[in-house]
Amino acid sequence: MPLTLYTATVPTCIRALGSLAAILDKAAAHAEARKIDPAVLLNTRLFPDMFPLSTQIFIANDISRGGAARLAGVEVTAFEAKERSFAEWIDATRGTMAYLESLKPAQFDGGEERTITWQTRSSTRSMQGTPYLFHHVLPNVFFHLTTAYDILRSSGLEIGKLDYLGR
Repeated sequence: MPLTLYTATVPTCIRALGSLAAILDKAAAHAEARKIDPAVLLNTRLFPDMFPLSTQIFIANDISRGGAARLAGVEVTAFEAKERSFAEWIDATRGTMAYLESLKPAQFDGGEERTITWQTRSSTRSMQGTPYLFHHVLPNVFFHLTTAYDILRSSGLEIGKLDYLGR
C-alpha cells in the first residue's frame, strides 16, 4: 500500500483509538473489580498541572476527528466536551473510529499542500497539510494516548506495551 495522506492519517488514528478503547475497557473492568469509583480514575492526573484522564481521552478523539476532517477538506464536526462514564468514553471513541472510517481516500487528494488553519486555546495556527499531519496531529494523538496509558498504568491497571500498540 503506498503512503498517502489518507493512509498516514486514517488507519493510524483508527489503530491508536482502537488501543485507547481497549485500554478503557480494561480500566472499567479494573475499577469494577477493585470497587474503585470510576470517576476517581477518570479524574486522575499524573501531576497537578496536567490534564486528567478524561481530558486526555477527549483530546485524542478530538484531534483525530478534527485533524482528519481538515486534511480531507470537510467540515470539522464537533466532539462534545462533557463528562462521560467509561462506557460512554468507549462508545465515543468507537464513534470517532466510525467517523474516520467514513472518510474516503479521494477526499484527502491535494491535502498535502492545502493550508490547514485551526484554533488552539490561545491562537489561530496555519500550516501545510503534510507538516500539519506529521508535526501536529499524529504527535498530539500519541501524546494523549500515551498520557492516558500512563495515568491508568500508574493507577494500578495491568496493561503493557501490546495494549498500547494494539494487537
